[in-house]
Amino acid sequence: MTTPHKNKRAMSLDLARGTMLLLIALAHAPLYLYNAEPGIMSRVQGDGLFDQIVNYIGMFLIDNRARAMFAVLFGYGLVMAFESRLSKGIPAQEAKRTIRRRCWYLILFGIALAVVIGGQDILMAYGLAGLLVGWTLTRGNRTLIRFTIILTLVYAVLLPFIWSYILQDVGGYGFEPEFTAADTYLHITLESLIAFPVIPFIIHAMFPILPPVLFGMGMARAQLLTKPAQRVRTLYILVALGLTISLLGALPVSLLNTVWQPDLSTAGLLYGVHILTGFAGGAAYAALFVIIGIRMKQLGWLTRALMALGKRSLTFYVWNEALLVLLLSPVALNLGGKLSNGAAAGIAAGVWGFSVLLAIWLEQSNRNGPLEEGLRRLMLRK
Repeated sequence: MTTPHKNKRAMSLDLARGTMLLLIALAHAPLYLYNAEPGIMSRVQGDGLFDQIVNYIGMFLIDNRARAMFAVLFGYGLVMAFESRLSKGIPAQEAKRTIRRRCWYLILFGIALAVVIGGQDILMAYGLAGLLVGWTLTRGNRTLIRFTIILTLVYAVLLPFIWSYILQDVGGYGFEPEFTAADTYLHITLESLIAFPVIPFIIHAMFPILPPVLFGMGMARAQLLTKPAQRVRTLYILVALGLTISLLGALPVSLLNTVWQPDLSTAGLLYGVHILTGFAGGAAYAALFVIIGIRMKQLGWLTRALMALGKRSLTFYVWNEALLVLLLSPVALNLGGKLSNGAAAGIAAGVWGFSVLLAIWLEQSNRNGPLEEGLRRLMLRK
């Protein structure tokens, strides 16, 4: 029998992961709308009121926030996996090597997603993040805090200027689509095959993934999930402060091309601010799900469904990306060349909802996710 603390921990993490998959699908769907005019960042211009509402929701609550939430949860998971191995009597160095192996397999799954499936991959970037921060698992809290602060300051100083340069190079507020109507599966696959070795490094240069991963590791060491009832005040402060910073950081970008039209250099600086403050938003989202886990008296059908999905987040992340490629990509059903961003958001939500149903079926059948099971088998091999 598991203890209440462990139940709270699993519930909060699984709820967060299950919801995170919806946010990621909503963030990635606009990337396939290759016939739409570029809008702000990766968002396309809306055709009507609903499209504009979807864009604003994306800019304030999803874009560069879902990624940060993923990073916080990933960092938390690294510490949990490491401490789980220590509790079984495995030496620290061997436990760290096991975590490193897991990260390499995560990168391998990401390569398959990017090259073979053609989806929008983040697995390679997070696998690389695990390799880069894994050494802190055997270091003290002081080292972890210092490393987090240093990396955060480096990104805070450099990232706005990096994005200022990027936007000037792009020549507009929005990015041109990755796809065209003439793209074929072979063409996209060959491009991905050439590009995948550098993609995770580019992602780390453009987005502050490492600081939220380290922050998640710090949350795990502070036992914000294993002893949440003792830290409710800290969690509420983190939610309030994080959401405030996140929303304020998104406000200037939301006004671009409507209330004001700054030069591209200034707009790029604002993009950097939007991305940096997303770190606070992702941390706030993670803390919010811990609070939900504490306050929840009983598990309803929706809670159970989200937990079932969250337990299999690796499988359904890849599955969702594959379905988005199938439905929206020009190499498959090509709906991305015909739909507005509002309709694409509806498809993303539908894909996620279908995944919830599949996760419920797997849970009722007492089956693990196929990729989780495959990863477990790989990790058991010496």
